[in-house]
Amino acid sequence: MQDLVKRYIIKIPTNVEVFYCDKRQVMLINGPYGKKVLKLETKIELCEILKLIKIQDSIFEKTSSKKKKTLKSLRGTTVALIKQAFLEVSTVIYKKLSLVGVGYKAHLVELNTGNLIHFKLGYSHSIYFKIPEKVNIKANKNSKLFVSGQNLNYITQIAALLRSYKVPEPYKGKGIVDSDETIKLKEGKKL
Repeated sequence: MQDLVKRYIIKIPTNVEVFYCDKRQVMLINGPYGKKVLKLETKIELCEILKLIKIQDSIFEKTSSKKKKTLKSLRGTTVALIKQAFLEVSTVIYKKLSLVGVGYKAHLVELNTGNLIHFKLGYSHSIYFKIPEKVNIKANKNSKLFVSGQNLNYITQIAALLRSYKVPEPYKGKGIVDSDETIKLKEGKKL
């Protein structure tokens, strides 16, 4: 039972400030890399002296009866969202992509309207990707891409979109590969 209670207690990092409004069910998290606003479903208790946040086992009155039944999962989701918000405002989030294959290259192209990435991925045509404003993309040695920014979900989505231009094939492993991904290669035809 003690372990269950520890699961719903979050320690506030030293370089992060937390502000909470019970009436509006909103939490503002301020850190060195930005601000984040979270809309909460469950009540929390903020202890500024110990720098802790405790997720309570009660919900706001305006919440529907279906959500009252799923209180345990709501508490777990709230813990995960708060931890993710702490990560986003206190560090720079990045994804590393590698281009595996002979002749697979990526070049950054700077224009007046915005920056582009020019991909050569073995197709008969080139692929151009316009870099969004909230994302920084750096190309290293024409075969490595670093996608960085502040929003974890957005960075992951952009990295997945870039990877979808050439998904690694299962026989030789050629394509755009995520850094923490391992490709299990299949065996080819035997005569």
